[in-house]
Amino acid sequence: MLNIRSYNLGPLQTNAYLLTGADPQRGVIIDPGMNPAALVRATEGMEIEAILLTHAHFDHIGGVDQIRKAKNCPVYLHALESEWLGSPKLNGSLMWPDASSPISTLPAEYDLAEGQTLKLLGLTFRVFHTPGHSPGSVSFLCGNDLFSGDVLFKLGVGRTDLPGGRERDLIDSIRGKLYRLDEEVKVYPGHGPRTTIGFERQNNPYVPMQ
Repeated sequence: MLNIRSYNLGPLQTNAYLLTGADPQRGVIIDPGMNPAALVRATEGMEIEAILLTHAHFDHIGGVDQIRKAKNCPVYLHALESEWLGSPKLNGSLMWPDASSPISTLPAEYDLAEGQTLKLLGLTFRVFHTPGHSPGSVSFLCGNDLFSGDVLFKLGVGRTDLPGGRERDLIDSIRGKLYRLDEEVKVYPGHGPRTTIGFERQNNPYVPMQ
């Protein structure tokens, strides 16, 4: 069973997720965003098995350096964004100086790819490559819980006007991969409230079912 705690971090209100399984002292973090003090406090005394990144925009990676150093844990990121962690230009932190100082950290220890499975917390996480918001965007499925990053939101989708974004790819990712999941799958997005695949199939105004 997967236990999920969410933390709303930084000026862009990014959702970071702390996941635990049968052992409450072992965790996985998805998208440790900016100003991660609350997340750091929550992980005191815990072993963090991995940091999983849905993509490498600055508001999703602001806490990577602090947590990786404190917990000595590996970072997973899609290979198409392998250079972004070390480049404030690529990760966007140079574009919004009012929201972030330049962010640069070491590369991810492991690449992610379509169809990959990760064994973490005694559970299986399936990786979907879901580009469109960014070229290396991924979504993680564990049981009936989907972590969609900035691809699919409740009644919304990720923006595609940033470098590497492409609207056609985003629509294909949602219709061709995420909408094919069971309707009861719960969606935990990078911003905003939780939703379900079934609700978005029926109600999302940006990507209606065909």
